[in-house]
Amino acid sequence: MDEQHIRLMHYDPRWRQEFQQTRSSILQSCQGWVVAVEHVGSTAIAGLVARPTIDALAGVTTAEAFEPAANLIEGLNYRRVDSPGWAANTIALVKPRHLPPTETEPTHRVLLMRLDCAAWTRILRVRDWLRDHAEDAIRFEQAKVARWRSGEGDPQRYDSDKAIFFSHLEDQIDASEQ
Repeated sequence: MDEQHIRLMHYDPRWRQEFQQTRSSILQSCQGWVVAVEHVGSTAIAGLVARPTIDALAGVTTAEAFEPAANLIEGLNYRRVDSPGWAANTIALVKPRHLPPTETEPTHRVLLMRLDCAAWTRILRVRDWLRDHAEDAIRFEQAKVARWRSGEGDPQRYDSDKAIFFSHLEDQIDASEQ
């Protein structure tokens, strides 16, 4: 997907309902191949400015489940895209916002991965931390918006800056658990 410019929006309470519909569709269509679907990303944190894309993790229990689950998710009008570099052994799927498929920003992004992989655990840990620690969520939002402005919405710079924030946040979470 060739993203030209990152778009951010104020929190929309309908994102939660949209995720619930997404979860239901994936679980029903995947016929048991996908056993868990989690809402992640900024749209999963009430009150945060976010890209208007519903991000979800879809969990499978075996490597053999990847292809059947991915094929069934594709049947829900998703298409496969390159997986993020930090999420090894993952199949990434997006639902385009509009036709034609050259539209730059998807409405939904699903990362299909094993429930027992490190990325699953890390993503949920950070999401739960931000949900439970409003001051860190606000700090994340402020940093994200500042970087978005200074980078003029450049997708590579935006993602790189977010990765740095998350790395520091994970260090903070580790320190608090010791």
